[in-house]
Amino acid sequence: MLLSNTSQLKRIYEILTAYMRIPFYQDDAIPGRILEKTIALVKKVELLDTYDYVDIVKLNDMGWQIKSTKANTPVTWKRAKISAEKKKLIEASMNDQALCQILGNAVIDFCNKNVQECIIKYNLREVGYCRLVVYPDNSALYFERKLCTSDNPIIFDPNDFSWHWSSQKETKKKEQLPALHGIHKKTNKKWWSWHGQSENQLHFSGESLWWPAINTPHLEGEFIISEKDHAIAFKLPTSTVSLEDLVVFLNSK
Repeated sequence: MLLSNTSQLKRIYEILTAYMRIPFYQDDAIPGRILEKTIALVKKVELLDTYDYVDIVKLNDMGWQIKSTKANTPVTWKRAKISAEKKKLIEASMNDQALCQILGNAVIDFCNKNVQECIIKYNLREVGYCRLVVYPDNSALYFERKLCTSDNPIIFDPNDFSWHWSSQKETKKKEQLPALHGIHKKTNKKWWSWHGQSENQLHFSGESLWWPAINTPHLEGEFIISEKDHAIAFKLPTSTVSLEDLVVFLNSK
């Protein structure tokens, strides 16, 4: 089953909240690798150690991309290396809207090909998306959704986006080079930022429109499940087990 059922969502919540009670956890967020291990454990599938788009797979069946960030941190789709002629294409597109659109279409093509390569490599029928969002008030939202299938492996349509270069900015620390912005035509919202002049990071801000609207519990230990959205909302614990108690427990086993 591509999307977790109610008992699996609850188990994911239990593991993540338990992790946050370990002394010296990573700040106030849950690292992506911890979430990957958690989902692989709950779904009983293979955890990959690759740079492929999917992070966990059930060979010859299903694969999942997994993301975990704070709510105000943009999701990185991947480092998008578009072409060997990238530098020339970037320079030419700065003053040519048609070339700018061609470059943007190449970004979308890159995203689709990422997934298609995994479908072929692991012989997948379906690809899903697992996401943990941590909010400033220490509440969290975990949800899953289907991305595509082997019969229809296209996630994004390049015709849905228009592209332009942002203005160059100066910050206190360093110069910020222009990024290629992809605007979703239907909503007129920025969905993409490709930093092709620096580290090739491709930020997917449109992903926030995938987040389901669920009320968040106010008390630790409570959770709300949305079967329709394949999601669970909960409060992360603010207190940790003492290091002494943890050492005693581990040494007793």
